[in-house]
Amino acid sequence: MPSTIDIRRRIRSVKNTQQITKAMKMVAAAKLRRAQERMFAARPYAAGLRQVLASVSTRVDINAHPLLQSREPERNVVVIVVTADRGLCGAFNSNVIRAAQNFIREHNFESVELLTIGRKAGDFFKRRPIPIRENVFVAQALSIEVARRIADGLIKDFIEEKIDGVYVVYNEFKSLIAQHVRAERLLPIVSEFDATAGAPSIDYLYEPGPEQILSDLLPKHIEFQLYRVLLESAAAEQGARMTAMEAATKNASDMINFLTLTYNRIRQAAITKEIIEIVSGASAAQ
Repeated sequence: MPSTIDIRRRIRSVKNTQQITKAMKMVAAAKLRRAQERMFAARPYAAGLRQVLASVSTRVDINAHPLLQSREPERNVVVIVVTADRGLCGAFNSNVIRAAQNFIREHNFESVELLTIGRKAGDFFKRRPIPIRENVFVAQALSIEVARRIADGLIKDFIEEKIDGVYVVYNEFKSLIAQHVRAERLLPIVSEFDATAGAPSIDYLYEPGPEQILSDLLPKHIEFQLYRVLLESAAAEQGARMTAMEAATKNASDMINFLTLTYNRIRQAAITKEIIEIVSGASAAQ
């Protein structure tokens, strides 16, 4: 049975850990609010850009643009895996990594190259046989300039037929306690407009022309879709960390209560034993 000194030391250690988890929860809550604001601000723009492209695509031959040409079978693909730079966010990182592995295994591509965003994904896959195209930290990636640089490199390789497709695996933000792992195709984007394409309801006049507008907007669409994915993942990360730290704080409180009860029982047993010894000694002396 542990001594009262050991239990007091452990209670003090758990209380210190509880203070850390409380502070991390507060920090995650503040970061989550800012991440949500950026994410919710990006969603309408992404939806509007998609609507404009869907409208323009009904007036041109979408197969004429190289970014819209599907290649079957897809032999060389790039899979973008978006995780966090740090842990202490529950199963946030492990869920994405597991989903990426399952996605690659199910599709059985001839050649797969990874583009990892987040330290956790980079550290995991660098010890695996799959080649890594580039590893970018989340702190760097949450910038439209970095998203543009990554998208430009992928677009260039796709047009030059070095790669046949680009997929992204990430956590989509749903709520504070729910993040859904999604695997989406980034390139080519033929299927992006299938649901909305059809006969145009209003006839617009385009300048300099629908073909030129489509050629200009498609790279921006891919760039912003990647940026939106990064914002979704950042918000989901803070939500997962906030939930994990709240659960850790509650568990620490339960452990402190249990240790305090154990400490009181041991202390009471020691006091009772001493009283019995005193009474027994007094009775023997009479």
